[in-house]
Amino acid sequence: MPNQKRTTLALAAALAGSIVVAGAPAAYAEVVDVNYQCVTPIGPKGAVSPIDIKSVKSGNGYKLTMSFQKGVSSSPVELGKGAMNPSAVIELGGAETGKVQVSGPANTEAIPANTPIKISDLSGTYTPKKSGKVTFTAGVLTIKALGTTTTCTPKNSPGPSLELDVQGAGGSSGGGSTGGSTDGSTGVASGGTSGGAPGGGELPRTGPLDSAAALGTLGGTVLLTGAAGVLWLTRRGQRSAG
Repeated sequence: MPNQKRTTLALAAALAGSIVVAGAPAAYAEVVDVNYQCVTPIGPKGAVSPIDIKSVKSGNGYKLTMSFQKGVSSSPVELGKGAMNPSAVIELGGAETGKVQVSGPANTEAIPANTPIKISDLSGTYTPKKSGKVTFTAGVLTIKALGTTTTCTPKNSPGPSLELDVQGAGGSSGGGSTGGSTDGSTGVASGGTSGGAPGGGELPRTGPLDSAAALGTLGGTVLLTGAAGVLWLTRRGQRSAG
């Protein structure tokens, strides 16, 4: 019986190691309040909208989705169905700089006059050219409606809504997360979770990436130690029984 209890404890330690590996966090994402100040045909307007940027691994790149939780401008006249077309840029930082162009569908319902304009989800594609940690931050929003253009610029220096650990062509870094549009100025193309090695073989990551690696190493060590303990105790029990 004592040997059986020791064996059970060793198995529990091995399982704990595998749980540590499975639960290790990966890429970083959060909703960020962005103070948009807009230049409209009838004068300045502005509002604060929480912005969420998500990414989903897609081939060698990531599909990014930028979501607005509140409207940021308004129109003095009603905007009929399909009259408003939004687009924006996502600013890259960290290991790679540049812009990712994202766009969305026209409004599916009429927008009453003098009410906040709800922006649909904007998407685009980002393909990393360099390896390392890349940040994604809400940039300029453009609204085109009834032949006019409204430009909304973040004025509160918002922080990144998403950070990914990416691998560029010929790079050595791995990782990814969840968020799409093509970068019109740099040729590159947006948060929740992360993605992996070349070809998408590695599971997505969503948390502090350095911590994930450290926890993974710890979990593997515990797993091997536990397995070795099971083998040693089993053999010892067999010799005692003999």
